[in-house]
Amino acid sequence: MKSGQHDPTLLLDLCSRILDLVGGRAEAEVTVSSGRSALTRFANSFIHQNVAETGQWARVRVVVDGRIASAGTSLLATGLDAMVERALDAARFRPVDPDWPGLAPPVHAPPPPEGAYDPDTHVAAPEARAQVVRDFVAPGGGDAHGAALADALADALADGLTAAGYCQTGGHEVAFANSAGQQLWGHTTRAVIEGIHRSAEGDGGGQQVAARIADLDGAAAGRRAAGKARRSVDMIDADPGDWEVVLEPNSVVDVLDLLTGHGFNAKHHAEGRSFVRLGEQQMDESLTIFDDALDPRIIGMPFDAEGTPRGRLDLVKAGVSTALCHDRRTAREAGTGSTGHAVAGGEAAGPIPHHVFLQPGDRSPEDIVAGVERGLLITDFWYTRILDPKTTVVTGLTRNGTFLIENGQITRAVRNLRFTQSYIEALAPGNVVAVGTDGRLAGESQFFAPTLHLKSWHFSGGAKG
Repeated sequence: MKSGQHDPTLLLDLCSRILDLVGGRAEAEVTVSSGRSALTRFANSFIHQNVAETGQWARVRVVVDGRIASAGTSLLATGLDAMVERALDAARFRPVDPDWPGLAPPVHAPPPPEGAYDPDTHVAAPEARAQVVRDFVAPGGGDAHGAALADALADALADGLTAAGYCQTGGHEVAFANSAGQQLWGHTTRAVIEGIHRSAEGDGGGQQVAARIADLDGAAAGRRAAGKARRSVDMIDADPGDWEVVLEPNSVVDVLDLLTGHGFNAKHHAEGRSFVRLGEQQMDESLTIFDDALDPRIIGMPFDAEGTPRGRLDLVKAGVSTALCHDRRTAREAGTGSTGHAVAGGEAAGPIPHHVFLQPGDRSPEDIVAGVERGLLITDFWYTRILDPKTTVVTGLTRNGTFLIENGQITRAVRNLRFTQSYIEALAPGNVVAVGTDGRLAGESQFFAPTLHLKSWHFSGGAKG
């Protein structure tokens, strides 16, 4: 077997071995995963660190007369038999769980999404990541080799810019099996270039995410970051208050992440902690949001932590809230079926969507900016915290490039701002002016988002208060 290529039977055989160790003493489900993650960091425009980690892990959940317990181990640390015995011993001391929904039945699952795995990305060497970093650091450097790189780097430094960030590659393989007969397997890879160019006065950010390292365009991400950094001079303060905004994809991902994770979580909904009112027009009609781990534009695993196959789930259609995410536990309580959104330890967290799309619109980012008389362009949000899940009021900061738009032109850089804003009100009917055509993977999660133009966003002060 070639390096980076996987045989599904290897991990599935490990799952079967663990189930054999449990035997008839309990119902059981087993997850075995294998992964590699490698990271190249750079600062002051030079690579300063390469790290990599490879490992295999196993997790078993057992149910003994309604008493549930789990145990896990690194396959390099302790034996599988010891892990199984720990789980069985723990189950004897647990109370009976009256809401145990039972194991996932054996049903057909779709194959892993085409394009979600790339063997070259799984085993990418430091030299491959270094090439992406070179292109980011010196985005005007042609082929970014030899004298071309040196000249471009000299130009960047002479321009007063330095770069910092990381390039990450890795792969993940997962097998699942339970004592009811369900068996599943999938694998994915992921490559990221994310960084900033920094001027004496401000930063500009750029990011790309893909399943294949070959699809990363470090130069394009670097040009974007450098352009924002060059604009970040003679910065001004923007007055607190309500501003028209253009949110770029990275900031839109933060909105989607908090809205879907808190609002469309069936556990939160049942407990009265969700803003969602199914069947109501809660968002602007221009917005359609769905979760689909099998969409080729995203990096998705075809099943969840309970062994339920995944598919498309429409959460919002033309602004109307249409569905909740379920695991087996919440589905049993609601009298419906699991939607494939279980996570490990989900008894507390509930079902969480991880492959969220905001359907792109029909306006280019350039046209969107051209339509703003006076507003702010936001590159990214960070340090965001939800204050009230029911109203989705969130506070956080802008970063990596905030700019004033006047009469359709980006005119001045703006110092970072703090916002306090209800995310659902930001997307409410009538507040969404336009949705961009530039949908892409963005942020740290597997979310696909375009640029958004909103009529109003509330900024409560500067970064210091």
